Parts: sequence; structure tokens; C-alpha cells
Amino acid sequence: MKKILFICHGNICRSPMAEYVMKHLVAEAGLADAIYIESAATSTEEIGNGVHHGTRRLLDQHHIPCPPRRARQITARDWREFDYLICMDGRNISNARRQLGEPQGQLCRLLDFAGRPGQDIADPWYTGDFELTYDDVLQGCTALLAQLQEEL
Repeated sequence: MKKILFICHGNICRSPMAEYVMKHLVAEAGLADAIYIESAATSTEEIGNGVHHGTRRLLDQHHIPCPPRRARQITARDWREFDYLICMDGRNISNARRQLGEPQGQLCRLLDFAGRPGQDIADPWYTGDFELTYDDVLQGCTALLAQLQEEL
């Protein structure tokens, strides 16, 4: 089983969006038993809070299930348990490295998989543009799924 952890700053907008988009794509591909997906934050600011209403609204528009969940922070255990630690931007990578040490080269950006290395997924908390974030997340998750299908 491949295990994926999506990481962003607060775990209420981008990383849960990626978690639910990826779960949806994986289920459609019939691989739910082969790929496990979660998300987490680098900060403590939103710990315990639910998914941002903008993310929930957009996922609902695309008919992607968004069951209730609470934000959590990454832990040292995560880099031992997950095959992929996928960040939404460079600051998430820096913060995760500071918190986890160097997790064996597992840290990368989601858009790296889409042939857009080094590009960040904009934080809709600040931009207000959940649609742009969704488009980038979908592109990254689709490319990640294609890679995982080759690995399985």
C-alpha cells in the first residue's frame, strides 16, 4: 500500500482539498485499497478546526465528498509512516524540514508531479481564489495518480 500525506500551513484549505480530490480520483480508479491518503498542517493555528467553507463549497460543486475532519499538525511519526509527504508550497517544505528533520527525501511539492517543479499552489486563505487552487490541486493529483499507477 502507498501512503500519501498532503501538507499545507493550516490543514483547512489546500491540503484537505488535495486529500479529498485524491481520494476521489483513487476511488474512481478502483485503487482505494492500494492507496491511503491523509493531510496535515505545519502550524498549530487551525488545529481542531474543520475544512474551510470555501474548500467545502468547491468540492461540493465538483461532487467530491468532503466528510467532516479536524485539522492536525504533522508529527515525526508521519515521515516514518508515509511514502510521500507532499507540500503545497516551498514554505511548507521549509517548515516541515524544521519540524521533522530531513525525512529521507520524501518532501516535495504537489505540482512537481505535474511537470511544474518548484511551483507553489496558491493559498486561497489569502488569495480568495479557491477555483485556481482547485485547478492546480486537480492537475497535481491527476499526475500523482498516474505515477502511482505505474508504481503499483
